[in-house]
Amino acid sequence: MRAALMSAWRAPLDIVQLPEPVCPEGGVVLRVLACGVCRSDWHVWTGGDPVDLPHVPGHEYCGVVEEVGVGVTRWRAGDRVIAPFILACGHCPDCAAGHQTICADQALPGFTHAGAFAERIAVPHADANLTRLPAGMDPALAAALGCRVTTAWHALTGRAALAPGEWLAVFGGGGVGLSALLLGRALGARVVVVDVVDEKLDFARQLGADAVVNATHSDAAEAVRTLSGGGADVAIDALGVPETVVPALKSLRKLGRMVQVGMPAGEHVAMTLPMDAIYSGQLAIYGTRGMPAWGYSGLLNLIDGGHVDLTPLIARRVTLSDASAELAAFDGPAAPGVAVITDFSS
Repeated sequence: MRAALMSAWRAPLDIVQLPEPVCPEGGVVLRVLACGVCRSDWHVWTGGDPVDLPHVPGHEYCGVVEEVGVGVTRWRAGDRVIAPFILACGHCPDCAAGHQTICADQALPGFTHAGAFAERIAVPHADANLTRLPAGMDPALAAALGCRVTTAWHALTGRAALAPGEWLAVFGGGGVGLSALLLGRALGARVVVVDVVDEKLDFARQLGADAVVNATHSDAAEAVRTLSGGGADVAIDALGVPETVVPALKSLRKLGRMVQVGMPAGEHVAMTLPMDAIYSGQLAIYGTRGMPAWGYSGLLNLIDGGHVDLTPLIARRVTLSDASAELAAFDGPAAPGVAVITDFSS
């Protein structure tokens, strides 16, 4: 099969022919329909989230079942499916309690396993994780439901419990940030987006942001507090760097909640937080990582019911050969919207 192989940090991916994946017991093999190019893939590519090389990246995918492993009961060849990027075992106490994202036996295609920058991918724990792709849903959009959209959804609903009428401050206007904007608006919140790129802020305004703030031109935390009349109820940090984490915390009103969505990696795994603001404001900080598979039902109902249109997220449909350039683009201020690999033949 054709795949994009990473053999060195920050080097262009090699387009190679690899052996077909072996179908695991309890798993399936998918023909990949689409795979997003995500900032988390960039963390892998730079070595900030190191993996064993050589390695096939890609964790935000959807596909068609081509082979079904022993023990799989819910799926058969021809089914179109999506999956969260954290594949839980489905049997341990954490999974039984609904906390699949902390499963000790989890598998992560694109990180611990070969990913979806390839024509086919082996997916373990199929019965516990796969969800049927809604009829008529664009595969490019469905791919985003594997990471960016679902991560934002769980952050807002499963962690922060965002309520209608609350103010949501989104720090970072990339794929996760734009997903949080669209979903926050659908949940009835008022949303302010903070970034340093005017093009991204203009795009956020087009998508319905109530306000935007360019952090290079003003004190972002103070601007959010002013716009929201005292501070945001919920803040999302979508980058994982001190330049966004600290103002996100300082933008909150008392008793506010901050969700750490962006992955702190490399030099940012440890950072100094404004503990005085946390203490005096009695703030809550939540970590989040992915979404449990059961979260798809609420999200898909929101989409199917016409309450949120996520299609504007998809900015670029690219080929497998374009993946290297899309990864390198994360080194600087990337263009608005997300890139999705939809052509694996070139």
